[in-house]
Amino acid sequence: MNLLAPQDADRTTDQPRWRRLMWMSLGLVYLLIWPLGDILRHGGSAARISGLLAALLSFVVVFIALAASNHPATDDITARASVLLAIATAMAIGYPVLFGSQWIGLCIYLGVGYAMVLPSRWAVRGVVAATALTAVLCMVGHAPGATLALLTFETLTIGLMMLGFRASRMLIAQLQEARGEVARLAANEERLRIARDLHDLLGHTLSLIVLKSEVAVRIADRDPAKSLGEMRDIETVARQALTDVRAAVSGYRRRSLAEELDNARGVLAAADIEPSITTSGTPLTEGLDELFAWAVREGVTNVVRHSRARTAGISVTRRGADAVLQITDDGSGPAAGDDAAGGCGNGLAGLGERVARAGGSIESGPTPHGGFRLIVRAPLDAPPPSA
Repeated sequence: MNLLAPQDADRTTDQPRWRRLMWMSLGLVYLLIWPLGDILRHGGSAARISGLLAALLSFVVVFIALAASNHPATDDITARASVLLAIATAMAIGYPVLFGSQWIGLCIYLGVGYAMVLPSRWAVRGVVAATALTAVLCMVGHAPGATLALLTFETLTIGLMMLGFRASRMLIAQLQEARGEVARLAANEERLRIARDLHDLLGHTLSLIVLKSEVAVRIADRDPAKSLGEMRDIETVARQALTDVRAAVSGYRRRSLAEELDNARGVLAAADIEPSITTSGTPLTEGLDELFAWAVREGVTNVVRHSRARTAGISVTRRGADAVLQITDDGSGPAAGDDAAGGCGNGLAGLGERVARAGGSIESGPTPHGGFRLIVRAPLDAPPPSA
């Protein structure tokens, strides 16, 4: 997934600022047509020309500063931008009055400034106001009708065009921000998935290693041969755990229900819990087989850790369009604070998330006659949990 991280989104948002200034500066070429052209045509004393050029340069500086004060990711106007906009407005009104009708074109840039800096709810009104101001100044300066029509048309259309440009910039900025948020959420989801997978992969295996280690220690003095066999089993389980971790890292963690049922039988027997396993309607579809394999691993782990049971039963059946996995035991149930207490521990919570993604449901709790029961229901066409 090619997503921008939040810091990349911010960098992408800030990057075009110099480009905006460049393009808006290129728009100042219109000043060569009217005010600058008027200065060059009529000439006058050096003092007059210097004063007119200084006035023109002051408007250019204010306009560029106004463009730089705008940021595409926000819809608020800063105090600095408000001051600059007020100064630009005063210049666009005062200069044509002082220097003649050739300076009325400054109102075009005023419309651009309103479109780019004012909040969206006021920007359209600002463009209309700049257009009206252009018309008023043309009439006050006795400009020809063609000039009035041209300047008002340009002020309105260029201002509206800049409104559309600004809206597109804001949408792009919001999209980049949303991409950054999606990247952050995806990273969080991946961390949660890894946490669930590590619990599912290692919780069961480490419990078995601890259990067999305790058995090996207890019988080491009176039955060394059997103790050695337990140690060999520990080695086998540890190697399998290493294989599982490597498979998880590589992204391929296929779980077979038949293998997990065989493994569950050995784990329960090692914990002095008599197992009873029945299946009907198998084999299941690939996705459901993998899902139930995860459920058997989690359920048996909880039985060994928390139940203090003497017998445990595992059944897999089909009921219409669904398949049902049930794990029961005759123990006293999880103690307060245990992982499975109330069915809200990390293991059962993670299993519940997997089952929910497959369109199924999970129930867990004490049975009326004592013991604990875990029921997993899922449609026969459930997707794999790792999908």
